[in-house]
Amino acid sequence: MPAKDEIPSTLQRSPKHAQDIFTETLDSANETYGPGERAHRTAYAAVKHEYEKVGDHWEEKDSSGPSDSGAAGTRGSGETQGGVDANASKAHLMEIAKRLDVSGRSKVDKDELVQAIKRANDRATAAARK
Repeated sequence: MPAKDEIPSTLQRSPKHAQDIFTETLDSANETYGPGERAHRTAYAAVKHEYEKVGDHWEEKDSSGPSDSGAAGTRGSGETQGGVDANASKAHLMEIAKRLDVSGRSKVDKDELVQAIKRANDRATAAARK
């Protein structure tokens, strides 16, 4: 199945460029690794270099690069921050949290802020799928 038929809903609500990155990388990864989870993780990692998840969609980042150690392709737990740009400044994360109406955002450290944005993104995505 061509990758264009497998675009996740969050990317369907995102810029065409993000969709193109996902589909082109997924097609290539399917050829390299075969269809499956590894190919999808590779495609998402490519998207995360240029975009960050904000609510139920992806938005272009100010500068390209990995969003977290999982998107950087480093070995380890394999856990990512779900598209939150954990490498962004705390000020940027505070702005995203404000847009997502994350309560208590001014009282948490950067790691807690990343987790709060991740939860808010998950809620927004779930609501958009209803």
